[in-house]
Amino acid sequence: MWLTSLQDVDLAFGGPLLLHGANLRISQGERVCLLGRNGAGKTSLMRLIAGELPPDRGEVARRQNLTTALLAQDVPLRLEGTTHDLVTTGLGPMGGLLAEYHRLSADLGAEGGAMNRLYEVQQRLDSEDGWQVQQKVKRVISRMGLDPDAPCSSLSAGMKRRVLLARALVSEPDLLLLDEPTNHLDLDTITWLEQFLAESASALLFVSHDRAFLGRLATRVVELDRGQIHDWNCDYLTFQHRRADDLEAEESRNAEFDRRLAREEKWIRKGVKARRTRDEGRVKALEAMRAEREARRERTGTVDMQVEEARRTGKLVFEATGISHAWEDRTVVHDFSTLIIRGDRIGVIGPNGSGKTTLLGLLLGLLPPDNGRVREGVNLEVARFDQLREQLEEDRTVKENIGGGADVITLGGKPCQVMGYLQRFLFSPDRANTPVRALSGGERSRLLLARLFARPSNVLVLDEPTNDLDLETLELLEELLIEYSGTLLLVSHDRTFLNNVVTSTLVFEGHGRVTEYVGGYDDWIRQRPPEEIAPAAPKKAGRPRAPRTPKPGKLSYKDQRELAALPGLIETLEIEQRTLFARMEEGDYYRCPADEIARDTARLENLESELASAYDRWQALESEREAGTGAGSRP
Repeated sequence: MWLTSLQDVDLAFGGPLLLHGANLRISQGERVCLLGRNGAGKTSLMRLIAGELPPDRGEVARRQNLTTALLAQDVPLRLEGTTHDLVTTGLGPMGGLLAEYHRLSADLGAEGGAMNRLYEVQQRLDSEDGWQVQQKVKRVISRMGLDPDAPCSSLSAGMKRRVLLARALVSEPDLLLLDEPTNHLDLDTITWLEQFLAESASALLFVSHDRAFLGRLATRVVELDRGQIHDWNCDYLTFQHRRADDLEAEESRNAEFDRRLAREEKWIRKGVKARRTRDEGRVKALEAMRAEREARRERTGTVDMQVEEARRTGKLVFEATGISHAWEDRTVVHDFSTLIIRGDRIGVIGPNGSGKTTLLGLLLGLLPPDNGRVREGVNLEVARFDQLREQLEEDRTVKENIGGGADVITLGGKPCQVMGYLQRFLFSPDRANTPVRALSGGERSRLLLARLFARPSNVLVLDEPTNDLDLETLELLEELLIEYSGTLLLVSHDRTFLNNVVTSTLVFEGHGRVTEYVGGYDDWIRQRPPEEIAPAAPKKAGRPRAPRTPKPGKLSYKDQRELAALPGLIETLEIEQRTLFARMEEGDYYRCPADEIARDTARLENLESELASAYDRWQALESEREAGTGAGSRP
């Protein structure tokens, strides 16, 4: 069953048509990947489908009562309320109830009026089956690594995007529109998102440069190229082969057309003979060919990237010996040692906030280690790509960010016009005079790469360089880094990029521990140690199984009886704890009155304390029995 369709749609914003006679239909259950170069109009197409933009011509049809949710690439400047409140705004009236319940239940000691309102909200949620939705909200917020009570205004741009993505996911629309959903997500969250979307009942239209993500999810590929929509009813891998053949055939057709046009132009220049009546048809055909050639839109050029390499470093680049670093009370890097030599290409992998950027800062000497030392090699010329783009001056133009006000820069010891250099990175003269603050995410990434590669280097440090790049530019960057003869340190969550570029990985494995593995992402997955087997008791219990009843030794009669009874007591407490945990995890648990929830929470805390005391007492008595002391006093 179709959900939405575009019929002969045109769309432009003052320049060439972004969409010209576009036709597209999306059906229920499809997962459609939308591809295209930066600036091709992918975001505009999504906004058309979401109903945020009207077409200049044609029709955008939608199934009656169609629900959509759009995750835009750009983060709104102002986001008000807490994370939980914003996530639930995608749920309509139900979201308002859940947000109010969350605020009221956060203070179980509220005055009578608030408690009465909490009871009313509970009743409404109970009658409207809102508790299952609440559980889904909690799961998504937790999985995205978000604090439900954090004010959105205080979050970074990356965390705000996570909040907006969570809002889109919990709404479960008929059609989910995601523009670069993996940006600012770590590898664990990307893997979870893949699984979530693969199991979702929503149809999906998404833009992504993450090739592993594309390969996992896309059941159909739609490419937006020079105003035309090309529909490839296949997965991403098949699309790559078919598209290469299609582009080759297009080049052949264009070359043959241009040869014919050149022959006809040569003929018409012969003069009077061409204007004879019997040749009027040929003249008209030539005019039609001229019009067709003029209307042809050439494919967007490719970025011409070259790294200005400095003189070689010594064999040693960095040597870290036993370095540690902590932020406040949290250890970020603990007792880490490594030797990086010339030509190494090292990937850095870890969850968001684990300390990847901190580790780079320690190696580069930007941060002093709390313990240990870092030794640098000789002749180091470091060029660094900052994931936050802080090296770009927002109020200066693209040109000024490269030349600093000069029209000429030096590349390879030779003068080079700034405007010409920027054209290599697909900046037109108009765009070169645009302030940085007006650039898209992809343009900012290209500009930072242009700035990075304009200076000689023998050590490249790239912190998330692939965000917002289109696939063709990403693949060109990949090829350049493979051929780079210097040393590379690369932080990335792009699995394919890591596999193709790096020769070893440094992986953050928790509690400040950083381990080195040979190869890329897939090699790390194969080499990493298996996870520890979870105990039979629930994780939250945090206690071993109840001990067997020991044989009594030289203890007083009273202590012997207490020791014999303790295993049974521990088992009883653990059963009660598991039962209470299971009850609280049920979807309809939060229909219970607030005072009952408070009572259960208090009981859980008491159980933890009672279990701890019981284990301590059992261990003390068992030790005394084995030592044969006979002393029954508590330690």
